[in-house]
Amino acid sequence: MRSDHEHKQQAPLQTRCFVITVSDTRTEDTDKSGRAIVSLLTGAGHEVVGRTIVRDDSAVVRATIGRVLGQVNLDVIITTGGTGITSRDNTYEAVDSLLEKTLPGFGELFRALSFQEIGSAAMMSRATAGLVSGRILIALPGSEAAVRLAMERLLLPELGHLVQQARK
Repeated sequence: MRSDHEHKQQAPLQTRCFVITVSDTRTEDTDKSGRAIVSLLTGAGHEVVGRTIVRDDSAVVRATIGRVLGQVNLDVIITTGGTGITSRDNTYEAVDSLLEKTLPGFGELFRALSFQEIGSAAMMSRATAGLVSGRILIALPGSEAAVRLAMERLLLPELGHLVQQARK
């Protein structure tokens, strides 16, 4: 049996990622969270093969993810926004309806880390992750601080390993 360290050594150092910002109000100029994801990914040596902003509508989010999966050679799709509980937060439903396998530990760990920073309000996040068509799909909140927390503490340390496992 291989150790965790040995297992991760076989993971790709670079992954191909697509970033989707889900918002009714953000633009290229005001999309701090999408920009942060792109910056953190590229800073860690990953390739961002595309980025878009779509309105917070479950059907639009699902269709966009489907289109990206069908047209782009990629390993990971990361969404930001629409994971709260307001009537306009629809990303969770869109992503959850597409996931073939879920990674419950991602959401659990993210909320635990968030709790350390923002307290009990962390329970309102519906951040989630899993696999669709052999690719990793991750839904992050729209807050730049939440995006940075998830990327720095959870995703960047495991992204190659996640992709390696998804390819098997």
